[in-house]
Amino acid sequence: MTDPAAAEAKDQTEQLPDTTYKRVMLKISGEALMGDQGFGLHPPTVERIADEVKSVHDLGVEICMVIGGGNIFRGLQGSAQGMERTTADYMGMLATVMNALAMQSALEAKGVFTRVISAITMNEVAEPYIRRRAVRHLEKKRICIFAAGTGNPYFTTDTAATLRANEMNCEAIFKGTKVDGVYDKDPNKYPDAKRYDTVSYDDCLAKRLGVMDASAIALARDNNLPIIVFSLDEPGGFRGILAGRGTYTKVHG
Repeated sequence: MTDPAAAEAKDQTEQLPDTTYKRVMLKISGEALMGDQGFGLHPPTVERIADEVKSVHDLGVEICMVIGGGNIFRGLQGSAQGMERTTADYMGMLATVMNALAMQSALEAKGVFTRVISAITMNEVAEPYIRRRAVRHLEKKRICIFAAGTGNPYFTTDTAATLRANEMNCEAIFKGTKVDGVYDKDPNKYPDAKRYDTVSYDDCLAKRLGVMDASAIALARDNNLPIIVFSLDEPGGFRGILAGRGTYTKVHG
């Protein structure tokens, strides 16, 4: 007997009307969830981002997500203020779990099945990270939100996103930011800042362009995983970029 849900999922996979991507990683910062506030979660902003993610999920694209925790606690800042670095980093990891749960709640309210998968065991609120189980969730058209970074201090959520993207065989990392690509300097401070349409991994490292941290860029380069940087503030931007429209920067070999 055919499972109607499985048949529908198969149908969506075979017909990706507006995109050539079948499985992607979306990396967003914790700050993206706080809207115009200076701290914490801004529910309307979380809802708006959930709408963006759902619009892509509705195309049949399999989506992984990694969300930073900087809107609640950032390990490096805690360390700079005298806190022991390892402890500060673990606190930052817990902040990413809080953001992941908030995004899960917003997505499931819209009818999108979602799994929060934590690199730190906390069975009451999230699944432990098991690669084959996570892949199966994606195949069943569930969104997987990977929380708690890599589970190790001294590694950022950028590195965690690149690691999980490789493990899940994602075709690209989409990094949603507040600007529409990679610039040679901060466009909010310098009106003459130049935006790149494409840039190589090595140029990102040599010119310190700030796309992601060096470990993440090197890991993406070694596995030939493209990084697409776009503005998360533009309505419909995520879906448009997936279809090759809009303004963005592609980081590749």
